[in-house]
Amino acid sequence: MKTSDLIEQSAAIESRMKAAHEADDQPAFEAAEAEFNAIKPKLERQRKIDAMERREAGTPLNGDNKLTSEIRSRFNIGRAIAGAAGLAVDWGFESEMQGELAKRAGRNAEGVFIPTECFETRVLTTTTGAELVPTDHRPDQYVNALVASAKVRALGSTILSGLTGNLSIPRETASPAIGWVAENTALTAGDADFDSITLSPKHAGALSEWSRNMLMQASPDVEALLRQMLARNLALAIDKAAILGGGANEPKGVLATTGIQKLTAPASLFDAVADAVALADVENVGASRGLLTTPEIRKIAAKALDANGLPIGLDKVFGGVSSTFSNQVPKTLGGSPGTEHGMIYGDWSELLIGIWSEIDILVNPFESTAYSKGNVMIRAMATVDCAVRHPKAFVSIEDVTTATPAMPEVVTP
Repeated sequence: MKTSDLIEQSAAIESRMKAAHEADDQPAFEAAEAEFNAIKPKLERQRKIDAMERREAGTPLNGDNKLTSEIRSRFNIGRAIAGAAGLAVDWGFESEMQGELAKRAGRNAEGVFIPTECFETRVLTTTTGAELVPTDHRPDQYVNALVASAKVRALGSTILSGLTGNLSIPRETASPAIGWVAENTALTAGDADFDSITLSPKHAGALSEWSRNMLMQASPDVEALLRQMLARNLALAIDKAAILGGGANEPKGVLATTGIQKLTAPASLFDAVADAVALADVENVGASRGLLTTPEIRKIAAKALDANGLPIGLDKVFGGVSSTFSNQVPKTLGGSPGTEHGMIYGDWSELLIGIWSEIDILVNPFESTAYSKGNVMIRAMATVDCAVRHPKAFVSIEDVTTATPAMPEVVTP
């Protein structure tokens, strides 16, 4: 039973207790009180379970085992979309699953739900080129679009799945000071301070025109293409917003979070990494640290040479820090657009990514342009948000020099 259901039951019982009290009906009051005392421990246990689940990192919501295994083996995205478009396909299982998926998401779909389990299995690494149903029936030869790779989840961000409503997570900002006192001497009073981290639903979506032929295909390769496109595009949208989002209709992301640490114009890449590590150490940042930066920074680091003209190596340039490179990172962080680049260092488990629902797909076969060609218009939407638990866990390194770094001189003490 969900926490919200238990709270509703408790509120209803409290109302009956108040009514019995006002009516001076002692037996009714005692009966309601007994019910309240019985449900109160359940509510407390459920709240503890909710708190534990919120602290879990990267645990996908798979529902019950039977539903999960059936979805992975039987749910076909192409059939679901084709059925929603009114095409003559057998989509009985996909249609039947809509009720279960609506219960799991806590709401009805605007079109059809595509369960996240569909994207947990490994699919082809190719996607659509100019033609989705080629005459030679070789879908394995499709040419992938040149797109960035999602990196934030791989760095260890904390995933909160299956959310309903706004999520507010209490956060301790200060704790009572501990003091040593002599015998029979009073301790100094101190209070703990708390605030909260709030995640609220943000909606990401895309419109796309898909051909009738593609949706009518029963080929597993075409099904793999559909999964690949949806999973990749959603992952990239979340990844980019988690790094730097607009903060209005989309999540703020790490770089837009108030209170993160900033390091400006380090003298070299060596200094940039060393100083960022030092800033994190001072704030007692956790151990799940990593460096995320642009491919241009990687190129600069790769050109670094030692005194003998030999490559220093990325590991030494970045001081042994685990480094990841992505075109999703903004090319300009700081005051010199076009000439400087940025780096983000921190404990990535402090980044929360909340996911509210399955992917919601609405199919419109009557949109004028698509209808004239016998195609269908697809709208895919997902609901997510991001928040940083401790802003000091991240260091934004701005205005990193593009000059090739030289190996620091070794000074003999």
